[in-house]
Amino acid sequence: MIPVISVVGRSNTGKTTLIEKLVKELSGRGWRIATIKHDVHGFDIDKEGKDSYRHKAAGARMTVISSPAKVALVKDVDRDMEIDEIASGFISDADLIITEGYKRNTKDKIEVYRKEAYPDLLCGRDDRLMAVATDAKLGIDVPQYDINDAQGLGDLIEEKFLKGEVHGGISLEVDGKIIPLKPFISKMLQGSIRGLISSLKNCEDPGVIRIKISGSAGK
Repeated sequence: MIPVISVVGRSNTGKTTLIEKLVKELSGRGWRIATIKHDVHGFDIDKEGKDSYRHKAAGARMTVISSPAKVALVKDVDRDMEIDEIASGFISDADLIITEGYKRNTKDKIEVYRKEAYPDLLCGRDDRLMAVATDAKLGIDVPQYDINDAQGLGDLIEEKFLKGEVHGGISLEVDGKIIPLKPFISKMLQGSIRGLISSLKNCEDPGVIRIKISGSAGK
């Protein structure tokens, strides 16, 4: 089963912003991250008039939209599905799932809390609260991180959920954009980089490797 953590909090506290930062941080360390957004009000991912919208409106129980870069599934359900059902039924090739919402589930949680917005926390230890991302100092026996400290929270998540796991491969980011890699390219790059790094002094058994190249070739 893929491990799951839930980022929770009241409205307008910055849950989505924190998840964006955590996904970027953990993906940059080589982990494959999937996300689930819970919306109690319902949603529609397609626009009226589009072919896929017309398929669904005509009565199709399930519609799949496919392109060379993305695939999306729209399926009718008769109830609000549990996280584990979504994970087992729709998510693969991930090392960790981060959900936004699901404040009443039984998964470990990170709460985003802003003192000026609300007087108290949404969760307690009985809610499996593992950390708080906050702009205040709270008198609680739970690890607290600055609301923008994605690196510190990434370390906590890595230690608690990913330690001992095998990384899913290598991630490539060019000018802020994640570049998908085919399996054979991922394997080739990972092998070449690890081979070069392991030949350096004090780098004989490298774990997570980060390389940043700035500027253009020849400049």
